[in-house]
Amino acid sequence: MARRKRAVVELAHPNAAGIDIGSASHYVAVPADRDGEPVREFKSFTEDMERLADWLVACEIETVAMESTGVYWIPLFELLEARGFTVYLVNARHVKNVSGRKSDVLDCQWLQQLMSFGLLSGAFRPKQEICALRAVMRLRETLLGYQARHVQHMQKAMTQMNVQLANVISDIVGDTGQKIVRAIIDGERDGAKLAKLKNVRIRASEADIAKSLRGNWREEHLFALKQAMLLFDAYGERLAECDRQLEAMLSALQQEDVGEPAKARRRGRAKNAPKFDVRTQLFGMCGVDLTRIDGIDTTTALKVIAEVGPDLSRFKSAKHFASWLGLCPGTKISGGKVLSGATKRTANRAAQALRLAAAALRSSHSALGAYYRRMCSRLDRPQAVTATAHKLARLIYTMLRSEERRVGKECRSRW
Repeated sequence: MARRKRAVVELAHPNAAGIDIGSASHYVAVPADRDGEPVREFKSFTEDMERLADWLVACEIETVAMESTGVYWIPLFELLEARGFTVYLVNARHVKNVSGRKSDVLDCQWLQQLMSFGLLSGAFRPKQEICALRAVMRLRETLLGYQARHVQHMQKAMTQMNVQLANVISDIVGDTGQKIVRAIIDGERDGAKLAKLKNVRIRASEADIAKSLRGNWREEHLFALKQAMLLFDAYGERLAECDRQLEAMLSALQQEDVGEPAKARRRGRAKNAPKFDVRTQLFGMCGVDLTRIDGIDTTTALKVIAEVGPDLSRFKSAKHFASWLGLCPGTKISGGKVLSGATKRTANRAAQALRLAAAALRSSHSALGAYYRRMCSRLDRPQAVTATAHKLARLIYTMLRSEERRVGKECRSRW
């Protein structure tokens, strides 16, 4: 009887190193035959990271694996990538060490061993220009959050003065609300005069607005209201600078010979949308108009493109893209029995934007709106939102990949 051949695990990356990332120092492990001291500690200063890279070159390292620890990995990742190393940013859940054996030295050695045998896969990270666009877009979202807090401070100050303006108009930082609040800060106290500042689209009558503006006008609350408005304006100026920076960055990423997008469908401008023509800029960058998809407005399209970029060739199919977003069902199966089909927990910002877009389809008369309502009749509301966001992700992937293939064919025909 012929003997069975024993399976042998071969080295996939013999020139691999593992790095355990820390805030103050990094532990690096190389194969034991490359140096008399195969595990070393390097401080997180730039000079020490340069020495780390020089040591890896001396040890003939080509591939490096590291965990995504906070934001501490970013400077080292960019430095090693610039020096020509193939850097894998791996998921910490995929590299759990043996129970009871946890230390920085053992972690970097474990990473090095797993990487050597090809048992790790790198996380998706877009190109540097997309990373820069993503950083500015995330900063803009943070500034919007800070600005919203000061809107709450304005509402609190007026409530403490028993000025019930928020009960008669929906938005105190809209056109009417801004005029009235700024007039109050400037010293106006007559409710009838303040009510005449209302926009024609406000449904509340001037009498109701004047009635809501009768308060006690305490000085400490007026001071708090003024401070909140000043901070609101300060963040508004920072947001305008972010919009100018985003416009410049998108202009630098424009493709050649793309043309102009088709005429846009009539849609209202989102309240916090950037103050420039986002749709035209995204079309020149991607070659397709993602806002043609029902539920995808310019803000959602910009968030998605800022997170992943227009090049989705890293994902083999729409299923892989949806899985990376965390929008596909889970496959927790044991003994032939499905234990759980819940989606994995993820903080993916593109997925969050698609979920918000999916939830907005509840009153849409489109096919996607009908799909969302059909899912709501069968599933819980959060599950219906996830299912619809999954469909939106597949549509975005199909549009972007079809444009990539078209451009690729044109480039090959020219040569």
